[in-house]
Amino acid sequence: MLVQRDIDAFVSADWSMVQNDFIEDEFFGVDGDKGANPDGWRMRFPSLAEYRDEWLRQAVEFQKTDFAEDARAAIFDTTTLVDIEISGARAIAHKKFDGKIKKADGTSDRLLWQTLYFCKKTPEGWKITGFCGYLPNPLGAA
Repeated sequence: MLVQRDIDAFVSADWSMVQNDFIEDEFFGVDGDKGANPDGWRMRFPSLAEYRDEWLRQAVEFQKTDFAEDARAAIFDTTTLVDIEISGARAIAHKKFDGKIKKADGTSDRLLWQTLYFCKKTPEGWKITGFCGYLPNPLGAA
């Protein structure tokens, strides 16, 4: 749900492909604005409806861009999801982006951020309850 279906839905601007991946009444989204200081992070999406609207806006804008390569494949190439911590019926998944998508005009879009997804195991499978996204990648060193 966090990689293939998410990317396929985004490049298609088709929210219906991912709408059942969320627990609507528990959802929230924090926007880190790619800032390392949590003092600047904001509760930008207090509801799934607000997140959906922004997600669709971004997906439609993405479709208007002329790329010099297969954008779907390029997003896959920039995406990693290897760290998942499960504790009981809850999980945190670390999805990271690090790469570029070449545009037809010779420039490129830089994808360099990470998102922490908060998930819950339900009778229907794992669902997203929220995220803290648009965080710097890497976030920092201890």
